[in-house]
Amino acid sequence: MKVNHVHIDIGILNHSRVLLFFFILISSRLVQGQCSHENRAYQVGETIGYKVAYNWGFIWVNAGQVVFKVRSKKVDGKNAFHFFAYGTSLKKWDWIYRVRDTYESFIDIDALRPLRFRRNTLEGKYSVNNAYEFDYEQGKIYTATENSHKPFSRDTIQLPPCTFDVLSMIYEARNIDYSQYRENDKIPISLIIDGKVYNLYIRYLGKETLKTREKETYKCFKFKPLLVEGSLFLAGENMTVWVTDDQNRIPVLIEAKILVGSVKAYLSETYGIKNLIKSRIN
Repeated sequence: MKVNHVHIDIGILNHSRVLLFFFILISSRLVQGQCSHENRAYQVGETIGYKVAYNWGFIWVNAGQVVFKVRSKKVDGKNAFHFFAYGTSLKKWDWIYRVRDTYESFIDIDALRPLRFRRNTLEGKYSVNNAYEFDYEQGKIYTATENSHKPFSRDTIQLPPCTFDVLSMIYEARNIDYSQYRENDKIPISLIIDGKVYNLYIRYLGKETLKTREKETYKCFKFKPLLVEGSLFLAGENMTVWVTDDQNRIPVLIEAKILVGSVKAYLSETYGIKNLIKSRIN
């Protein structure tokens, strides 16, 4: 499946924020103190791609792309899923604002909980490097962080039950059972972003049939996440996500209001999917 390119102005929009926005958006459900212990949604070899677009007034311009991959890895003798995601600006915009963002998360295949996380991002002249180690015996997260404005530092923070990094949260969320929720239910989530744990929620909005720009129709689950105010996004429920109503739980469309204009991410490609995409009507 391919999606026609949409357009974004890299000089206006911080593409890394789009990538982080994308990660947080897709996260959908964690019941406090209770985590998934069965993977029904993804498998090693899966690849999912998206095109990201920005709208200012009546103009849509190209942003770039985001790609998610599932690999396998040994971590401290444990079999682990290696989640790998990267976001890039389109090459024609690199001379204005070059973006090369990489996120990696390693989770225990059996327990489905994060073991390690790495973020290496470059946006123009600004770089960020974050690394987390999850210690479940001690109930701690060991962090190592640095960026262009702050020197390298280490810290140790508490590890609440069912806390995920932004990438492993996406895959945890794809093993959700929406049947236990009613419309407008608030679903709590806990995730670590830039070395800090946030307790947020997502409001479940029920089912909806969605027609894409390519005239494909999907049966979807729909929800809105609560956001923390930042340099790009407004605080509150200013984002909407549609995921497939099947065992894959693949995000099809994500849209949000930002400080200036709006952002959308469109599903553009899928390979190596574990289950049939039964939610696609045509």
